[in-house]
Amino acid sequence: MGAASDCKPCLIRLEYTPRGASRSGKPAVLVGKTMTYDSGGLSLKINNGMVGMKRDKDGGCAVFSAMHAIATVIKPNRRVVALLSVAENSISDEAYRPDDVITFRNGVTVEVTNTDAEGRLVLADALCWACDKEDPAFIIDLATLTGGVVVALGSTYAGMWCDDDKLRRHVEDASEASGERVWRLPHHAEYRDMMKSPIADILNSNPNRKAHPIQGAAFLSYFVEKGIPWCHLDIAGVHATESDKGPFIAGPTGWGTRLLAELISAREDLGRHASGAPCV
Repeated sequence: MGAASDCKPCLIRLEYTPRGASRSGKPAVLVGKTMTYDSGGLSLKINNGMVGMKRDKDGGCAVFSAMHAIATVIKPNRRVVALLSVAENSISDEAYRPDDVITFRNGVTVEVTNTDAEGRLVLADALCWACDKEDPAFIIDLATLTGGVVVALGSTYAGMWCDDDKLRRHVEDASEASGERVWRLPHHAEYRDMMKSPIADILNSNPNRKAHPIQGAAFLSYFVEKGIPWCHLDIAGVHATESDKGPFIAGPTGWGTRLLAELISAREDLGRHASGAPCV
């Protein structure tokens, strides 16, 4: 991913650590899809579909903005780590191709069926890193991931997938306080089975369009270690608006900045028991 661009892909890591805090505590980890531009790659977008794709980085922008609020205003008594998976999905003779098989750092192999399903690939890298290197209390990722979530929920709600009851309640509470609305969508084993590949562990996109937004979440679940609370937010329908509405003005909304800041501000114990021991 990103090999076709003149600008090399990278993983940007930001950390907030309160003064005098022990580094032994588990951090909250925020992950943002940060595609600086998305042409679709060799699976080229058509019918003017590239217009607005400079905003495919809005998940990462929201995480970056939330980290600014966390460091300068909220100043929680816990560590917070942000991971921005940055790349440009471009076209050249170096571009990755349909039929490629990619092996990720956690050992999962992925058959590429659609190079326009690139966001989940860069997010998978960041999720692997979060689980392997950060020892997270919990992970929340934000991504302009699928057009399917726009079909399902329009521009009223972001799609949410979260199987951890405690984390889900806190995200919903932060959503209500911030005015950035989320709607839970299902995440059962049958959806994970849809992502199986005949030549690798999984596909990056099932050609069958059934449950399209859920496919993205099902794919990402293969890169989160069992036992780590995780919430995926697909913000493709809410990351921008065409007119002034509520707290937003026309253009990018920064959706998720307020929600994440509220979550960290109001729920510093999230991922810990009252004694300070890690949640299991």
